[in-house]
Formats: sequence, structure tokens, C-alpha cells
Amino acid sequence: MISTPSGRTGDKPADPVGVRSRTFREACLSTTARRRFAAPWWVLPILTVPVTAGNQTPSTPCKDCATWNATQAPFRIYGNTYYVGVHGLTSILIASGQGHILIDGDLPESAPKIAASIRQLGFRVADVKLILNSHVHFDHAGGIAELQKLSGAEIAASASSARVLEAGRAAADDPQVGQLPDIPRVNRVRVIKSGETLRVGPLEVTAHLTPGHTAGGTSWSWRSCEKSRCLDIAYVDSLTAVSNDTFLFSRNTTYPGVLRDFEQSFATVSALRCDILLTPHPQASNLWGRLERRDQGAADALVDPGACRRLADDARKQLEGRLAREASAPRPP
Repeated sequence: MISTPSGRTGDKPADPVGVRSRTFREACLSTTARRRFAAPWWVLPILTVPVTAGNQTPSTPCKDCATWNATQAPFRIYGNTYYVGVHGLTSILIASGQGHILIDGDLPESAPKIAASIRQLGFRVADVKLILNSHVHFDHAGGIAELQKLSGAEIAASASSARVLEAGRAAADDPQVGQLPDIPRVNRVRVIKSGETLRVGPLEVTAHLTPGHTAGGTSWSWRSCEKSRCLDIAYVDSLTAVSNDTFLFSRNTTYPGVLRDFEQSFATVSALRCDILLTPHPQASNLWGRLERRDQGAADALVDPGACRRLADDARKQLEGRLAREASAPRPP
């Protein structure tokens, strides 16, 4: 586990900037989200957008991307763990004097904002030694290639995710395939296994494969400390059953093990040591609401050891609802 409480570089990080809470329900719901099988409001819409060549990093031409990519001042979550993502998409920096770990790259156009946030905290982008990913959709992996170029960091991912990162396009087993834009291709991805612990200097981050939303979905856990108090932090990948208009979770030929994978993921997340829950879409774990309470004086507003279990329980109920709707829907002739 992490033995150093501060995890700072030689430069003293700037004090966290005050965070203004913002409601995303209206911004995230759109007509593209009103699908044949509805999902909870915080499940962001699947977007049918023009794809681009895998080696390019243009702005993603989707109606919600500008909202997701709104600039967010970086801030300390706890100890040496910082939020450096844009307002609608999470990116996490875990810092130490011997190098940093970054989780998720958000949209392709988010990469310069993430880099600017790292610098604003007083850290160097070149000191990012390892970049990890939750899942390989354009809104979480799109900026990884550019961040790799800026930092020279190693990229590590599950075997399924590594193939997509290197190819720059969704795999055939992705429930949302056909409705996802390509992402800039990533070179030299290190393949990791579930339960593997990755290290940068004193930092230790453990991988937990949590497939279902994608076949390679991965959650991450680590400890961060402030003085003598250390907390377990879990960055839990999306657990939602979201698909294109033809994929059925109850019966399909492209990802036949998806239900088994979801059940494994629910059990994995429920069992995580989870003092602070973080998610790729910050509103899925009510990050902004919790931060508002912390800003108002509730010092432990981010701390909730039962949050991972409740997230898994809610995702299981959402999947059950989806399966019930599939069962009641008329089958095609």
C-alpha cells in the first residue's frame, strides 16, 4: 500500500479551487438517449456520430460533447489523489515524488485540458509514468493517445481493452458497437490481469476486471493518506447495461457471456474496500453534490464505505429491468 502520506512532487501543489456544483440531468438527457430500452437518467446517451481516422485527434462532433468537456478547475479529492478531468468526465491523478499515475483520458479534445489541470496543481505532465483506463469508449479513452505523447507514459489495460486502444475502434463484442466513434490509436499497451498491482515509485494501484458495459471494463483501487489517516479509494467502471438498438443482453451472438460478466462485476464491486467511490461519469457517484457538502463544512462528505455496494446493487436492478423489457418486447419475425 502507499506509504507516503502526501505524495507530492517537489513543487507544492496549488490549493484546490472551489468547485461549483452543477446539475447534469437536463444536459445529459437528449432524444438520442430515449432508447428502445430506457436506462437511469445518469446513463449518458449513446451517440451516433461521424467517425474519424484512428491517428487523428479532432473535436468529437457530438451534441453533448461540449457540455461534457466544460473546463473544470482541478482539486484534491483526498491525500495525493486529485481530480484533473473536465466537468462531465472524470480523470484522476495519483501523485508522488517519484512519478504519477493517471486514470482515463476523457474525450480527444479533453487531453489539453487534463494536461493544463495537472500543471495547475503544480505537477509536471512529464512525470506521469503510467496511464490507465476504465473502458475504451471515446469519452473515457479518447484522450489517452495524446496524453501518452505529452507524457511519454506507459499505457496499461485489460487484454480486451488493449486491443481496442491499439486498433482505435470498438470491438465487435461491444454492446454499443456501430454507435461509437473511433478513437486515436495508442501504441504499446501493456496487458494486465485482474488482481494485478501496478506500481510507480511508492504508488500501488490494483486492477479489478469489471466487464459487462464493455468486455474489457476495469475498475481500480488504491490508498491515499493525509497525515496518519489512510482511506481506500475505488474508481469503479460503468456497470450499466446500455446498447445499440439491436443488441439484446438476454440473447446475442457477439457477447454471449455478458450476463455472467455483469454478475461477476457486481460481486467484485460489492466486495471492494471503498471509503471513497469515484466513477468515470462524476454524476454517477454524485461527486458534485458530495463536494458541495464538503465545501459547506462536512469534511468527510466524500467518505461513504457503503457506496460501492449500493452502486453495484443499483446496477443489478437496472440490468434486471432491462432484461424484463427485453422479455416483454415482441420478437422480430
